[in-house]
Amino acid sequence: MIFHAPLELARLERRYKRFLADVTLADGRAVTAHCANPGAMLGLAEPGMTIGLLPARNPKAKLPFSWELCHADGDWVGINTGRPNRLVEEALLADAIPELSGYETHRREVKYGENSRIDLLLETSDRPQCYVEVKNVHLMRRPGVAEFPDSVTARGAKHLDELAAMVSLGHRAVMLFVVQRNDCASLTLAHDIDPKYSEAMSRAVSAGVQVLCYSCHVGVTEISINRRLPFDWQGV
Repeated sequence: MIFHAPLELARLERRYKRFLADVTLADGRAVTAHCANPGAMLGLAEPGMTIGLLPARNPKAKLPFSWELCHADGDWVGINTGRPNRLVEEALLADAIPELSGYETHRREVKYGENSRIDLLLETSDRPQCYVEVKNVHLMRRPGVAEFPDSVTARGAKHLDELAAMVSLGHRAVMLFVVQRNDCASLTLAHDIDPKYSEAMSRAVSAGVQVLCYSCHVGVTEISINRRLPFDWQGV
């Protein structure tokens, strides 16, 4: 995924109301940017951090920039939680996720379960439907170890239970984590942040839900999925 315009580097002043951030641009201008991330953003929203802002496509947009990157732990981290679905779609078209290859079509936001929508439904004529739920990951509290979630997510636990229900109906179900960091070698669960999510993961894995984790190459011009990471859901 190539950004549609060069990113503007800025200094973060404060993040507030979850979706807003006051920043200072390199030329000294103070602006408010959209923060497309409802999570806690632990370690990624400290005042004074260098961040990357994407100019709005529409010059009449209410907010002139969207916050895309944060420079943390010596490297760039993608914080826009809306990016992983598109990254996965691009990777599928490029056959860059071998575990999900061989499907003829994919559809987005298909209704399923109890008033939910699956991120991607993969279909072909000679195998069961494949329900793929995509989650963004950017938390790292120990060097090289990505963690999910960074805040309590009852919705995330619900999705795991609904994926398990799809397996019971004879379908394939995949939980796909996308780590928007360059510096992680594995993924585990943040049990201390949301133990109920960990319990839901245990149920899902036991039911036959497959878990995949891929990291990204994150830079100031583009983000792309690049390699699979091991997932230790029982780790601490």
